[in-house]
Amino acid sequence: MKADLSVNIAGVTLKNPVMPASGTFGSGLEYARMMDLSRLGAIVTKGVSNIPWEGNDVPRVTEVPGGMLNAIGLQNPGVDVFIERDLAFLKQVDTRVIVNVCGKSEQDYLDVVERLADEERVDLLEINVSCPNVKEGAIAFGQNPESLFHITQEIRKKAKQPVIMKLTPNVTGIAETARAAEAGGADAISLINTITGMKIDVERQRFVLANRTGGLSGPAIHPVAVRMVYETAQAVRIPIIGMGGIASAEDALEMMLAGASAVAVGAMNFNDPLIMLRIIDGMAAYCERHGIGRISDLTGAVHT
Repeated sequence: MKADLSVNIAGVTLKNPVMPASGTFGSGLEYARMMDLSRLGAIVTKGVSNIPWEGNDVPRVTEVPGGMLNAIGLQNPGVDVFIERDLAFLKQVDTRVIVNVCGKSEQDYLDVVERLADEERVDLLEINVSCPNVKEGAIAFGQNPESLFHITQEIRKKAKQPVIMKLTPNVTGIAETARAAEAGGADAISLINTITGMKIDVERQRFVLANRTGGLSGPAIHPVAVRMVYETAQAVRIPIIGMGGIASAEDALEMMLAGASAVAVGAMNFNDPLIMLRIIDGMAAYCERHGIGRISDLTGAVHT
């Protein structure tokens, strides 16, 4: 018997729980020649701002043991180009589309949310209030529960699609910020974003990244992400998209058992562009091997 891999996020059905993490997959166009994009549960776009952003100075990416550091700075061409180019392409792809929204002020976020409100190809919005590489806005909203509650509330008033708030791990208590997002009207939560890190070239005695700090991603952060997903699942009732160092079907299943309804694969897309398809196949094989009829039944199973 084949397992039912479909999952539900805020009333939107995904054919399976696997999607790319924002910023690691473009908007899908870059990968279209390598894989059948329609096999994914959803495509999550790179961050979209109201106007073009240049991003941070180079160098802004470096490899580290167990992962990578990046300080891209959410470089993107802005919402107008995104609609004309990326959304036009995504109309050809049979899967859900989640648009990641970024900003440096509350009004920046609201501008993009309003601009996308009537775009039928946009199924959900993921609001990035957790990027550690943008000096203005973003991270401040995600670290302060009151600010997070307020901006979530304002975005929820303007959005016509379900709203996913993407939380930062760079906080004292993830449960507190998760509850603030839920109280503000978030329909779902995604976590974790990267963990702030640093690398120094000891021979040159200089910072490796021009930004000095960057976001750590990759397998090194997976245990931290699983713990935070588990804690968040006990604090809120809304669905969670779990991410952070997922490199195999086992990692993805671990996230779901901890409480995630779906998962996102990030840094490993750079290591193996077909990793998400392998994870989908691996999750299906696991369900068949264990006699699991619906993969959604795994969500939060360790809680009981």
